[in-house]
Amino acid sequence: MDKMSYAVKVNPCLVKKVKEYCVHHGMKQGFFVEKALKEQLEREEFKDDLLDLKNLQSQEANAISFESYLKKRAG
Repeated sequence: MDKMSYAVKVNPCLVKKVKEYCVHHGMKQGFFVEKALKEQLEREEFKDDLLDLKNLQSQEANAISFESYLKKRAG
């Protein structure tokens, strides 16, 4: 996969901490930031899934099996 640049404004103190952490742990900053963004997106998606589950839980009694759904859809 090709990489592309993504510029954002970040608090200088945070930039300093990231740089120091990466130097101390022998990591490239780009790798560290990309990994952090990916992990945060996964957490946010998980929170969305939990919210959907909570909001739809009351409808569970009305749910049909996936097999029944597929049969209706097919025809």
